Amino acid sequence: MPLLDPKTWQSRPLSGPEYAVTEPATGDTLATVTLASATDVGPAAEAARTAQAEWARVPHFVRAGVLRKAGDLFAAHAEELREWLVRESGSIPGKAEFELHVAAQECYEAAALASRPAGQILPSEAPRLSYTRRIPVGVVGVISPFNAPLILSIRSVAPALALGNAVVLKPDPRTAVCGGLSLAAVFAEAGLPENLLHVLPGGPDVGQALVADPKIPVISFTGSTAAGRAVGEAGGRHLKRVHLELGGNSAMVVLEDADLDAVISTAAWGSFFHQGQICMTTGRHLVHQSLYEEYVERLAAKAESLAVGDPHREQVHLGPIIDDAQLTKVHGLVEASTSRGAKLAAGGTHDRLFYRPTVLAGVDDQSPAYAEEVFGPVAPVRSFATADEAAALASAGEYGLSLGIVTRDAARGLDLAERIPTGIVHINDQTVNDEAVAPFGGIAASGTGARFGGEANLEAFTDVRWTTVRGDVAPYPF
Repeated sequence: MPLLDPKTWQSRPLSGPEYAVTEPATGDTLATVTLASATDVGPAAEAARTAQAEWARVPHFVRAGVLRKAGDLFAAHAEELREWLVRESGSIPGKAEFELHVAAQECYEAAALASRPAGQILPSEAPRLSYTRRIPVGVVGVISPFNAPLILSIRSVAPALALGNAVVLKPDPRTAVCGGLSLAAVFAEAGLPENLLHVLPGGPDVGQALVADPKIPVISFTGSTAAGRAVGEAGGRHLKRVHLELGGNSAMVVLEDADLDAVISTAAWGSFFHQGQICMTTGRHLVHQSLYEEYVERLAAKAESLAVGDPHREQVHLGPIIDDAQLTKVHGLVEASTSRGAKLAAGGTHDRLFYRPTVLAGVDDQSPAYAEEVFGPVAPVRSFATADEAAALASAGEYGLSLGIVTRDAARGLDLAERIPTGIVHINDQTVNDEAVAPFGGIAASGTGARFGGEANLEAFTDVRWTTVRGDVAPYPF
């Protein structure tokens, strides 16, 4: 029996409309699910809070066992889940396999969180035992996007559950199955007690209800900066802790001593992986002027050599853009840039949702595809003359998510990185990297810091409680 049986994959009835789960590559309907409405959030949060009280008292090794089993199940059901990722989100098979690998690792790392030391013994001026203890926050609301739907859901769901919380998850409806219902199915099979994970695929009204519900004290949001600002503002009004992992326009700096034979493949991957629909995508190629012309020529040739098509039925490097609205945005930014003088070195065309990998030369601060997050397979290339200029260019703009620096002198690369504000740095690599053990997050308009991964999850999904204990009642002067 498949893990995801359309007749049983939604564990509780939802009150929203029926929604056709669509394959972007073909427009075919893969399944029909019922979406949530805002009125579904309250009952889900109440049921989650009731179940969480018992889950928090479960021994840590029991919670860890559920998480380890979930990790095993992502491998056991890999073939089925891979197909959903390919067909529903437009991933090529390799990208789908990477998501499944990371999902399993997130579960294994989360299992280890359950047995981490839970507090500290503190010195005290009074004759008493004084200590801190990490306690679950209660119910965590997770809002996840379409682009890496499994990773960007599981990286909050798994640690939150392992640390004794319940979760209400709102995946993007465009990836309701691989970003939401698949997690519910895996955790149910892993033995997670009922009502600890609620999946509510839906629109912005559902997300707004999650943020407003008083029974959900912590929100984990991954998405665009514009939407993140709205979530952060709403969370502030409700005095909630809100973790924001937002957009980026990450730079890859190629210094004059770089080996172009090695760099071009890395550069192409940074901009074209998953059609550029990754928050860490290399959105700005900053290349030393001595290498610039050859770099543009070779990156354009690489772009022209890449196959674009249906990743389920063909062997391709790039699949489809997620939908017409996103394609219109991507193409609009490319056309606006060329109209301002940027040179189209490769790409800039599309067949339905299949957008050719695109290289833009001669961009400047005013080129929209250079200045803004494109979220498409577009590589704007710009030259610089000195390391000071490279640092200034890489530091410009509102984002601060990821940075790549390519040089034969790693120490020089590290020194340059110290001058560029960013949450993530990769020396001699492109900007798109992720590991379950690493704290992940950006600064400025890219989010509220490194909140996901490794020990950062302890800060994200627990509260610190101070407790004192005396042997007798404390005396006071009145």
